[in-house]
Order: sequence, then C-alpha cells, then structure tokens
Amino acid sequence: MERERKASAVSDAGAWAMNVISSVGIIMANKQLMSAGGYAFGFATTLTGFHFAVTALVGLVSNAAGYSASKDVPLWELLWFSIVANMSITGMNFSLMLNSIGFYQISKLSMIPVVCIMEWILHNKHYSREVKWSVVVVVVGVGVCTVTDVKVNAKGFICACLAVLSTSLQQISIGSLQKKYSIGSFELLSKTAPIQALSLLFLGPFVDYFLNGKSLRDYKMSYGALLFIFLSCTLAVFCNMSQYLCIGRFSAVSFQVLGHMKTVFVLTLGWLLFDSQLTLKNIMGMVIAVVGMVMYSWAVEAEKRSSAKPTVAPAQDSITTEEETELLKETAKTNLAAKDVELGETKEG
Repeated sequence: MERERKASAVSDAGAWAMNVISSVGIIMANKQLMSAGGYAFGFATTLTGFHFAVTALVGLVSNAAGYSASKDVPLWELLWFSIVANMSITGMNFSLMLNSIGFYQISKLSMIPVVCIMEWILHNKHYSREVKWSVVVVVVGVGVCTVTDVKVNAKGFICACLAVLSTSLQQISIGSLQKKYSIGSFELLSKTAPIQALSLLFLGPFVDYFLNGKSLRDYKMSYGALLFIFLSCTLAVFCNMSQYLCIGRFSAVSFQVLGHMKTVFVLTLGWLLFDSQLTLKNIMGMVIAVVGMVMYSWAVEAEKRSSAKPTVAPAQDSITTEEETELLKETAKTNLAAKDVELGETKEG
C-alpha cells in the first residue's frame, strides 16, 4: 500500500512537472514567434488550430500503433465540449485585445472562485476553510505581481466573462467526462482534438483578421518562423496531454491554483531571457503566491487524510456508557433469578 502511494505521488509530480515545463516553454516560444521583435506571427487563433491538428495527428498515430485505445463517447458530448473549449480560446483572445493587461489578469484570477462555485453547483463539492484561505492567499499574491493598470469597457467585460465561464466549464468537464466514461486523458484528448482543429483552422483566420487586421495570406513565412511554429506545436501536444492528465488526477481548482506557479516562472524567465522588468512589487507578489501554493497543497493533503480516516464508533467495544452498565447489571440479575427458579424446580422434582 505504501509503495503504491509513493508511486502515485511520483506519477502525480511527473504529470504536474510536464504541464509546468511545457506551458512555460510554449509561452516562451510563442513570445518569440508572435512578438514584433521576433517573427511577428500575430495569428494566435490559427496557431491554436495548428496545435490541435498536430495533437490529433499524434492521437491518430498512437491509436493505429496500439499504444492507446479508443473508447466510445457520444458525439454530441464531444461537440459540446469542443464548442465550450473554442469559446474559451476565442474569448481569451478577445479579452486580451479589448481589455487592459490589468483587467485581463484579474479576469484570469477570477477563474479560481468561479470554478469553486461551478463545482459546488454542478457536483455539490465543498471546500474546507483551510483550502479557501490558501486560495485567497494565492489570488492576492498573483494579483500583486501581475495586476497593474485596470481599465474596463463594456465589450471587454462581456468577452472576459465569456472567457472565464467557458474556460472554467471546460476544465470541470475534462474531469467529469473522464470519470463518466472511464476514459484516459490522452484518449479523451484524441477524440476532441480533431473537432477543435477543424473548427479553429476554419474560423481562426477570420478571428485573427478581426483581432489584428492582418491576413495570414499576406504573412511572409521564414524558416525561423516555421521552426518556432513546429516547436510551439510540439510543446502544445505535451501541454494539452498534461492538462487533461492533471485535471483527471487532481481537480479543476487544483489545476488553477497550482497553475499560477507558471505565472511565477514566466515572470522570472521573462526577466532572465527577454529583459522584462522585475520590480520589488513583482517579487513580493511571487513570494506571497508561492506561500499560498504551499498552504493549498498542505490543506488538500490534510483534507485527503481526514476523509481517508475510518470513522470510529464511540467506544462500543471497550468502553460502555452508564446506561449500558446498568443494562448489563439488570440482565445479570435476571439471569441469576432464572437460574434460582430452575434450581428450585429441580429440587422439588
């Protein structure tokens, strides 16, 4: 049992490490690919379509080679999930375009309480006081190190709400679909990736043209841009796989909370690799966020241990109450009286 627990912990850590490394790596690759100082490939939605196309291809090859099995999931559920996931991607892009960076970061932070509320409504899930406080600490820490100017407008607010709701629902749905159909993370991803790839590759160029006023046909592709597109797509396969894997193993809330570790890494690497400014405010926020993540991990583990403990009945076997003692005395007296009667009858006979 102890060996299985340790193996499970190592497996969980590996899944989480894969998600953190691939997520941070893809952000760095996309920054070089899409920034004006890099290759200026400003077609984020179309690039996401490329990501899912490569992921779908990997899933197809894996199924054909027998490394993974294809399980039946109703098509309408796959279509519904793909629509929600695509709304999440498009909503995030529009939110980033229409809002200030500060409000965009606040909208992303709001996903943690939104996921908690959704899980409470949809799955009647409750959280301990320690978990709630640790979530608050994480949100405050990430808010301190990321939120700067906050400007709100009506269109941006609507897009941010759409992005937050759809992203939260998508992450909850990943875990619920895996449990409902007893399907692995990679098998589920293999089924949803083709649908998302087709829809994003079809709609992506139109969305990107609306976002930045540039057409993909006018972009002059270079070998460097192709190399970073390939790198981005490769990292996206691991990022998508690990996201489904982590949510299947943990929960949408854990994925959101610990996911802010990536924000700390991105800020640090941005400072090291891209000369981004790292102020005392950023450092203080990162320290608070890390403390909150440690608190959250401890609170979740404590919650697991308390729920795993067998409920001990109030000392029925070794300790008796006063009422039980009196009852035993009365029973003993009754038995003795019965024996006396039997003995009397025997003598008379």
